[in-house]
Amino acid sequence: MRTAIWLVLAALFLAGPARAEAPQTFKDCDVCPEMVVVPAGEFIMGTDGGDKREAPAHKVTLKRSYALSKTEITFDHWEACRIDGGCKRDPDDHKWGKKGMPVINIDYRDAEDYAAWLSRITGATYRLPNEAEWEYAAKAGTTTKYWWGDEIGEGNANCRKCGTQWSGKGSAPVASFEPNPFGLYDMNGNVWEWVADCWNPNHDGAFSDGRTRTTGNCKVRIIRGGSWYYFPKLSRAAYRFKNDVRVFSYNIGFRILKELE
Repeated sequence: MRTAIWLVLAALFLAGPARAEAPQTFKDCDVCPEMVVVPAGEFIMGTDGGDKREAPAHKVTLKRSYALSKTEITFDHWEACRIDGGCKRDPDDHKWGKKGMPVINIDYRDAEDYAAWLSRITGATYRLPNEAEWEYAAKAGTTTKYWWGDEIGEGNANCRKCGTQWSGKGSAPVASFEPNPFGLYDMNGNVWEWVADCWNPNHDGAFSDGRTRTTGNCKVRIIRGGSWYYFPKLSRAAYRFKNDVRVFSYNIGFRILKELE
């Protein structure tokens, strides 16, 4: 018996550590963004004892899986929508180029137009993620400030003083850094991402089931993830900020969610 146990342990040792399953990805059409399936689960949203906008920390349970675009929506994705008449704005690339770059200078309504276009051409339901869905996906099962740890380090994300060639200068091509454990790129830094909720100054009254908050100041919506322009603490998974729905900027973009059956 003892010999058999040692043989099993030796086999496990030689096999190495268990590997996480590869993310499940798909595309609904040739010009559609590649999507990553985010599994159902629960997490602690927000923080206590720090930024008051992130309080109170509270448990959220997401009972259904959903899909989130693997990267921020790019100029190429946007142009397909514009050519087809679903998106009106021709956004400025700030002379940084468009190939492989996150689309910028997009306001909240523009992002909604893109989601509506995707829904129309695919017959599925695409929309902006809400705060809970976004933060859960950004944390990807981790409990640290960033998915890789509590310190920003160097070369992990594109934000000011983050030690990259783009830091404090401009957006980077999407997927320039390692993906998080869910297989999602650039959830921290690069460009801010519009999310669906109306602005509320903190998490008082937030839902434990991760529903979108449709009360509060709906002329102002939430942005998440920080950007190349801002310091690392704004790129934490829990950090939340706001902007008027009419605002467009060279450091704001978005990613898209697909509801799954």
